[in-house]
Amino acid sequence: MSTVFACESCGMAMSAPEDHALGDTSNPLCRYCTTETGELQPFEERFERMVQWGIRKQGLARHTAEQRARDYMRTMPAWRDHPAL
Repeated sequence: MSTVFACESCGMAMSAPEDHALGDTSNPLCRYCTTETGELQPFEERFERMVQWGIRKQGLARHTAEQRARDYMRTMPAWRDHPAL
């Protein structure tokens, strides 16, 4: 049975090495939340991607998607102490 980790930035389930940044299972971030060097993307970029996901996948208005992204990001280890939240 494999172990499933959650990305500390977005919460995505990571059950395979390729789900992790750079395929490194010791990296607590997923391949979508990191740069090509495996570092956490800047807050502004990650926030905008989460907002766009809410608009596109959940049909939210922009202001609602922004508030939900902020609320969610506050719960994530990578962002909980970020000054923009």
